[in-house]
Amino acid sequence: MSSPSVEFQAAIFARLIADAGVQALVADRIYDNVPEARTFPYVSFGASDYYEDDADCITGRVETLVIDCWARAQGKKRPARELADAVKAALHLHAPELPTHGLVEMRVIAVRVIGDPDGVTAHGIVEVQAMIEEY
Repeated sequence: MSSPSVEFQAAIFARLIADAGVQALVADRIYDNVPEARTFPYVSFGASDYYEDDADCITGRVETLVIDCWARAQGKKRPARELADAVKAALHLHAPELPTHGLVEMRVIAVRVIGDPDGVTAHGIVEVQAMIEEY
């Protein structure tokens, strides 16, 4: 049996790789483990957490996964905002089928863009939350 967390991340990866808006900005630069020799802009998987959300005869969880959007344009935040918006548009209310578990709902619950301490990188943070029924 596959982990709901693994299936959720795989569904997000598949959606981002297939989305024309995201692809126009990052091509295939969507990483679970960012390589040292990377090209900007790119998307990476960040922190995740979940809490149990069981009901009568149903085992469930609410899982949150952070999608990090990285751009480098002399400290300008606009490229990171454009990428974060494209990721949000691709994922908000998307309803992929998970191989083993049931995705009840997926929503983007927050989008933030901040400057990086290096002064040239901007960081978009997209929080995606899903209700997942575990089988």
